[in-house]
Amino acid sequence: MGYLTTHVLDTARGRPGEGIRIEIFRLEGERREYLGEVVTNDDGRCDAPLLEGSAFTVGEYELLFHAGDYLDRHQAPGMSPRFLNRIPLRFGVADAGEHYHVPLLLSPFGYSSYRGS
Repeated sequence: MGYLTTHVLDTARGRPGEGIRIEIFRLEGERREYLGEVVTNDDGRCDAPLLEGSAFTVGEYELLFHAGDYLDRHQAPGMSPRFLNRIPLRFGVADAGEHYHVPLLLSPFGYSSYRGS
């Protein structure tokens, strides 16, 4: 059975991104179906897969990282509005039997992601 995981790395501080709330959505065209939310632990990871088993299906998904509060806690508070606050990552799952790892590499003025395993 496949599953979805993530983690956050603060590339500016060289540390895990702990305490970041992440909302999970399934996308169907312009419709977003809310599936739940998690908060990263002290290692910047989640304690369990975000989705697995029958909840993890072929299709498109979005992870919405609420990074602004984290950045305010660990960097100099940003201007208002902050350059990065909520970061949506949209991606497709072609084989729900595989492990999809979708991390966020974060700094106050940029981010990146990739498909890991």
